[in-house]
Amino acid sequence: QPQLVESGGGLVQPGGSLRLSCAASGFTLDYYVIGWFRQAPGKEREGVACISSSGDSTDYSDSVKGRFTISRDNAKNTVHLQMNSLQPDDTAVYYCAASLTDGGYYGCAHYPMDYWGRGALVTVSS
Repeated sequence: QPQLVESGGGLVQPGGSLRLSCAASGFTLDYYVIGWFRQAPGKEREGVACISSSGDSTDYSDSVKGRFTISRDNAKNTVHLQMNSLQPDDTAVYYCAASLTDGGYYGCAHYPMDYWGRGALVTVSS
């Protein structure tokens, strides 16, 4: 059974950092584009960052560009989201998702994600 599990969420003060991880089981991430999404209370889900299957290409939403970094370790079947300079507006449930690709990368919005994790709560508050 393909599964994605997020970890690393928690409570952090404004200006702090967290590193989220997304571990896959039941399938290999090698041929998948991975995206991180988030949903804040009362808001729609939004895309945060995506990374190509090779790890060579990434893109970010304007709201996190320069603060968040997505990376992947295909050998460990894991993807990470390093989040720095966190602000209260970053408070949300963060989800990772995977979309099978032909090896190309066409930008985050191109991919209808095939698998989703259950999410990890990130709370930024003093």
